[in-house]
Amino acid sequence: MINITRIQAWAFRSPTKKPVATSFGIMHDRPAVLVRVEDQDGAFGWGEIWANWPAAGAEHRVRLLEMDVAHLVLGTTIKSPAEFFNSLDEQTRIRAVQCGEVGPFAQVVAGLDIAVWDMVARRAELPMRQLIRADAPDSVPAYASGIQISAAGDLMPLARAQGHHRFKLKVGFDMNADISAIHRIHAELSNDELIACDANQAWSLVQAQEFVAGIADVPLHWLEEPMPVFADPTDWRTLSQNTSIPLAGGENIIGETGFDEAIKARALSVIQPDIAKWGGITACLAVAQNALTNGCRYFPHFLGAGIGMAASAELLAGVGGDGLLEVDVNDNPLRSSFFDGREPVAEGMWTCGNAPGLGIEDIPDELAQFQTLYAEMS
Repeated sequence: MINITRIQAWAFRSPTKKPVATSFGIMHDRPAVLVRVEDQDGAFGWGEIWANWPAAGAEHRVRLLEMDVAHLVLGTTIKSPAEFFNSLDEQTRIRAVQCGEVGPFAQVVAGLDIAVWDMVARRAELPMRQLIRADAPDSVPAYASGIQISAAGDLMPLARAQGHHRFKLKVGFDMNADISAIHRIHAELSNDELIACDANQAWSLVQAQEFVAGIADVPLHWLEEPMPVFADPTDWRTLSQNTSIPLAGGENIIGETGFDEAIKARALSVIQPDIAKWGGITACLAVAQNALTNGCRYFPHFLGAGIGMAASAELLAGVGGDGLLEVDVNDNPLRSSFFDGREPVAEGMWTCGNAPGLGIEDIPDELAQFQTLYAEMS
């Protein structure tokens, strides 16, 4: 049995060297919320709460945890991570709907779930992936993410130097320029390299069809979020039936029901839940297993700090299948500092650690300069 007696949370902001453009706005810094839970015996676990958006998201999530969620966790007895997640998800559902903040509440619950899984794996003296599946491998295939297509000439060589030969390009800014760039980049790839694209929900069905028609002769590995998550399901079916490119999505789906509907609709070939945004390890494990059972692929979405990165790798290794781990190649000390300044990627593979849990003992000292808020609850 576990009884949580202490929760700590930190908000961080690391300035970007250049603004990061997406189809929905500009990011001027890289935020993160890291959370640590501790039980009555001094055992602890680390988690991460998604906070990429809006601009004040990191500080907001810390306050939400401190003032609205922590009292539901402190002093409660936990029999298993799954029981913990399901109970806390149920307890916060009405208040999340009441204030119209379903996403932020889900993100706080997800971060706490990751921390509880980390604690349980540490208690068992197992890497988290082996707690999920005893024969989980020690490495998983990875791809380089966060490559804005206009910066591909600079970022793809950097990604190659970091050990990658799979690349995901951000599109959705200028249709003609995007299509032209995809053809040029594909022509310059080595034989063992592949590319995918992420439109960040930028297009209508007509625009998405224009894009896939424009690159019809390019063997794109997948096309991520070509349309908004709330687009009519018939639009998704139409697009999927009129292109050979596998469609991907999931980072903006909330709830097992939503994922189950997406999987059964067969429009998405690649399912991409983000463990820090919704579900934590508990629910994303269930979604991943559902995806694999129904002939889809599971690729964990992630674009945050080092704790969530490590947890995503552990979950992918534990789930199995042929999924790829998303690794942002843009400079972000909130991520890379947890791996001694460089993520453990070589020849396209991410090497997991062998320490219990996530293998993370403390927040690296160099991150203190980026801290914007701290809260402690007991």
